[in-house]
Amino acid sequence: MRTDTGQVFRLEDYRPSDYLIPRTSLAFRLHPDKTIVTAELTIARREGVSKKAPLILDGDGLVLKRIEIDGAPLDASAYQATPDQLTVPAPPAAQNFRLTLETEISPSTNSALMGLFLTSGVYSTQCEAEGFRRITYFLDRPDILSVYTVRIEAQKRQAPLLLSNGNRLEIDDLADGWHYAVWHDPFPKPSYLFALVAGDLGVVTDEFVTASGRKVDLGVYVEHGKERLAAYAMDALKRSMRWDEEVFGREYDLDIFNIVAVSDFNMGAMENKGLNIFNDKYVLADDETATDADFANIEAIIAHEYFHNWTGNRITCRDWFQLCLKEGLTVFRDHEFSADQRSRPVKRIAEVRTLRAHQFPEDQGPLAHPVRPRRYREINNFYTATVYEKGSEVVRMIKTILGAETFRKGMDLYFERHDGEAATIEDFLKVFEDVSGQDLQQFALWYHQAGTPNLTVSASHDARKGEFVVEIEQSVPPTPSEARKRLMHIPLAFGLVGSDGKDIAHGAADGAAVENGVIHVKKRRHVVRFPGITERPALSLNRGFSAPVTLSVEQRKEDQFFLARHDNDPFSRWQAYNTLLTEALIAAFRSGLGGKPPKFARQLVDLAGAIAADEGLEHAFRALALTLPGEADIAREIGSGIDPDIILAARNALAGEIARSNETAFRRLYAALEFNGRFSPDAASAGRRSLRNTLLDYLALLPGGDELAGRHFAVATNMTDRAAALTVLAHRHGDGKLARDALAAFEKRYHADPLVMDKWLMIQATAPGAATLDKVRALTGHPGFTMTNPNRVRALIGTFASANQTAFNRTDGAGYDFFARAILEIDPRNPQLAARLATALRSWRSLEPVRQGKAREALLMISGTEGLSADLRDIVERTLA
Repeated sequence: MRTDTGQVFRLEDYRPSDYLIPRTSLAFRLHPDKTIVTAELTIARREGVSKKAPLILDGDGLVLKRIEIDGAPLDASAYQATPDQLTVPAPPAAQNFRLTLETEISPSTNSALMGLFLTSGVYSTQCEAEGFRRITYFLDRPDILSVYTVRIEAQKRQAPLLLSNGNRLEIDDLADGWHYAVWHDPFPKPSYLFALVAGDLGVVTDEFVTASGRKVDLGVYVEHGKERLAAYAMDALKRSMRWDEEVFGREYDLDIFNIVAVSDFNMGAMENKGLNIFNDKYVLADDETATDADFANIEAIIAHEYFHNWTGNRITCRDWFQLCLKEGLTVFRDHEFSADQRSRPVKRIAEVRTLRAHQFPEDQGPLAHPVRPRRYREINNFYTATVYEKGSEVVRMIKTILGAETFRKGMDLYFERHDGEAATIEDFLKVFEDVSGQDLQQFALWYHQAGTPNLTVSASHDARKGEFVVEIEQSVPPTPSEARKRLMHIPLAFGLVGSDGKDIAHGAADGAAVENGVIHVKKRRHVVRFPGITERPALSLNRGFSAPVTLSVEQRKEDQFFLARHDNDPFSRWQAYNTLLTEALIAAFRSGLGGKPPKFARQLVDLAGAIAADEGLEHAFRALALTLPGEADIAREIGSGIDPDIILAARNALAGEIARSNETAFRRLYAALEFNGRFSPDAASAGRRSLRNTLLDYLALLPGGDELAGRHFAVATNMTDRAAALTVLAHRHGDGKLARDALAAFEKRYHADPLVMDKWLMIQATAPGAATLDKVRALTGHPGFTMTNPNRVRALIGTFASANQTAFNRTDGAGYDFFARAILEIDPRNPQLAARLATALRSWRSLEPVRQGKAREALLMISGTEGLSADLRDIVERTLA
């Protein structure tokens, strides 16, 4: 059924369809305005279903040209067809029959970029979640698994490349300059995994030999002239394939694996079986055009989409409520891959920062929902950080609870038991219960219950008894439509750190299940007693971020500083210092500044210098530790009454004090990190650049800082350094000549490369200060910007709203007004893009009253507009509720 009608869909209402479609044959006669799609569907009535059950198929904007059953045309009275639904009230009584449909669609006018669309001369598809119904009438739901055979016909001059899922069976010429290709995918799949690409593209080819010795032909297709930019994506693909064999025992199953990069795409990428379609942002890279962050993202997203071959494709979702079953699980897998390819501690810190920046606000606001939602109006709006990032954390907790060996056994059983099926969260949890013998019913609340749990922790040491006591109390705050919460099973990794910086061995704890350094918090309140502890330790909690919770810890400041210097768990060491910085910034905010510079503890400022100079730490770790909490991070911790201008002032004051106090050491280290050798995107080299650029950001606050950043920009030999210097100039010295000249030089050099110009747009959109709004308005008229390309819109308008706290949240409401009008302009063309942009207003109630009122006015302006898409209306109404 369509989900863009405003109807609410509920998990408890799920029931299997009356009919199945075991085989699907599609023929496409491609034309920009009048593509003809002929679908021959084998329809099978489910066992036990009445022969009188009508056949109802989904559509979306379709024009039906022909309908036949078993080769005979249907009389007009035998069916009802609208653009959005096809009903055959009395289908044949036979158990199986053949339904032939011919539809006409217009790829060139498909600005929603769902279904089959034509962009930059290339035909492409995006069918997840419900785009296949824009191609032909179908049972467009994840539990309808079908074997597809696809014939594509096109003019050879316009589309020499014809791709679809599976293996290619035929390719040949036709009359009048046309040609065709036939593809067959032997693995049953849901319609959302269907893919077609046709056009004129360049290609990078390679091959991969699987663990069993099978040869797989690999191709990465890109715009002509950009083949050299696809080398890293190909390398990442081959590493992903090998890693999945070694770590999860999963071997690729087709003879061909293709990736296609397109420039107009609503998502990052799509895992269609054997034919992954990517936003070109996550394929194209070299040192001149891509930053280290771009290389890391390409590696992770290439891996993510490939890993879907088993977790999403071979085993798919029974229904869209189970979306986290493929997305959260596959995010976990790509996180593990990246951790093995790079630095596990640094990767973990980056993951947690992303979770806190995007998912925690979701849990704390009007858009909160469980990892497995129980209801939705528009499924496109549930491709969220909760489903992806928190879903990954839930899988990670299963591994923590069961241990790596048992977790792998559970995954093996999952693949064995459910291969070729559309599964549920219950199916997933059951395999782990079966291999471990554990009851995971309480743990399953992580899937069913929204909100971020909080643990309140206190500790005491009794030297006379030699006992260390930890008291833990859990609570889960209310969320929309769910005021009362049940108690969770929270695996809390910990350590007791002695004065020598080493963990103190402890005997069996009393009061809670403590296993392998993990306290299993299951009750409202736990009192955990550790005997035989003769010295008072520093308590290190939630090591490795073992659970996605917030902590309220009664802890001495000296313990926090001690852990920031000595904790042997890298994540907890980073967390200790980050907490100290956050608390200092919150204190400065609450003081209101009052025109006076805030005072920061000397110990805090000096610790920055000690971390920077610690050669025992990875460069990337030091860079992360020295990066102050962002303005949005601070606002999230404050919770309410937010004034972004005061937060920015406090953050700048602390950054300036750290820079002044550590100037000599920072300058020395900055100079020592200069490297003029050959660029490499590996983790060690990227970490070195990251630390040097972090130091530049501090040094730019000192006298002569603009000249230093200008020199850094002028001599940069790669995009990472060039973009970092440009950001420092635009953000720290935006009104100066050096900044203006650097922006102009960057534009002149890269004006013909849209992806690099996106960086130029983002850097300007994130410059702090109210005046940035006028720059963003002006940039909407720049020749390199267009409202029709999602990447351009996200780079300028999306970044402005989500990452510029001061300009977006101007007290006069002008930022909100600009943003609301941009969303209303985008919505008629691309509802998905408009709806996802609108989530930037989810935290409006946390603002101080004046800004809060202005934000509400903008939301009401959007909601009061006639003809809103269901996607956008769903987001706005839930945000206002």
